[in-house]
Amino acid sequence: MPQLTATFRIAPLLALLLSGAAYVGLAYATPRAEFGQLVGLFGVAFGLYWFLLKTKLPLRTGLLAALLLRLLWLPALPAFSDDYHRFHLDGLLVASGVNPFQHRPDELVAVAEVSPGTTAAIWQLAPYSQQLETLYPKLNSPHYYSVYPPVCQVVFGLASWLFPASERGAVLLMRLVLLLAEAATAGLLLALLRRFGLPLERALWYLLNPLVIVELTGNLHFEAMVVGFLLLALWLLVRQQWRWAAGALGLAIGTKLLPLLVLPLLARRLGWRRFLAFSVLTGLTVVLLFLPFVSTELVRNIGRSLDLYFRSFEFNASLYYIARAVGYWLTGYNQIARIGPALALAIVILIGGLTLREKHPVWASLPRALLLLLTGYYLLATVVHPWYLTPLVALSMFTSYRYMLVWSGLVVLSYAAYQSTAYTENPRLLMLEYIGLLAAFLWDWRRGATAIVVAEAPQS
Repeated sequence: MPQLTATFRIAPLLALLLSGAAYVGLAYATPRAEFGQLVGLFGVAFGLYWFLLKTKLPLRTGLLAALLLRLLWLPALPAFSDDYHRFHLDGLLVASGVNPFQHRPDELVAVAEVSPGTTAAIWQLAPYSQQLETLYPKLNSPHYYSVYPPVCQVVFGLASWLFPASERGAVLLMRLVLLLAEAATAGLLLALLRRFGLPLERALWYLLNPLVIVELTGNLHFEAMVVGFLLLALWLLVRQQWRWAAGALGLAIGTKLLPLLVLPLLARRLGWRRFLAFSVLTGLTVVLLFLPFVSTELVRNIGRSLDLYFRSFEFNASLYYIARAVGYWLTGYNQIARIGPALALAIVILIGGLTLREKHPVWASLPRALLLLLTGYYLLATVVHPWYLTPLVALSMFTSYRYMLVWSGLVVLSYAAYQSTAYTENPRLLMLEYIGLLAAFLWDWRRGATAIVVAEAPQS
């Protein structure tokens, strides 16, 4: 019997060591174009993650492992995303006193080639003109205005101010900020799970999830801060501190605009009078965050970027690709310019329908409602990058749904598009991803995961 117990103790330790080896391989030896190696190592990490959940890893051991697995990425440049080049460029603009929402990178390159002193922007960018010239060829969207809200811009600016000539240094500082955000997320997950009467070990389902580790710590995506601010807002709402919760939600929106979708779900929970006050405070927080970047072009340029998002970009979509195929069949060309806005309208209808028909509008059911809302949103979206799913993984910790864990493992198949510079997606792999998601969701539905199984916190 003691020998058997020792085996059970060794098995999780071995699984963690193998997980660390897989993450080292992903971080330092796997180019994005090497899809076979990427999906193989990710698959190993995900299989070991599933094994660790089944072995009921002790909470303290799991929390320590989650930290150490993230620290493995600390000196690495992001392996599967080149967005960090734009982060560094936006940061150089902020550090120079130039509004990143006011100029496209291609405009700044044109300005930089004029003789010094022609415009204010040239004088402000003069100390960083060499870095700008080096970064420009690496950008994946040099002809678009920045889409990163002010909280991101502050972090970009700080990193670029401290490390203007070192992209690795800037990445290191940004990664440390995201690690602090994830540490806060860990604490909030534990506090909320305790408040809702759920097992604390569920926090490990998120903190050890390979998609979360690879995309947030590894690929440097700021959904890490979005998750932290959203959980902080929920924690404050549960504690009836709705004014501070409005500020936390404003910070989430100031990091990525998507958390705006949570607002309609709060109306019936807060009551209309308090909801209006909450919305005003949230709006004021967002306005204050944007205030340093205010210009006559701000709203117009952000509007242009959002319009391009819905009318031009497509990646790893589901229902949109079906609608696109029908459009090709009817007209002979891509109808994204019409389908994109139509799907955006469908999202608005979805939000209204879910808000009005929700049967249990209490704080304990809020994560479930938001999870279903965001799932519908991404099923209707034209772009679903893997890191977009990480907030949904966090929300699923407070529900009986497990389909997000399945989707977090399958979404890596979308990286097949990066095997060539043409970025051609593989329809069979996308079908596999979404059929797997549908099967997992139907399994959840059949076993009664729609029921609220958490204890409700006291409300005012």
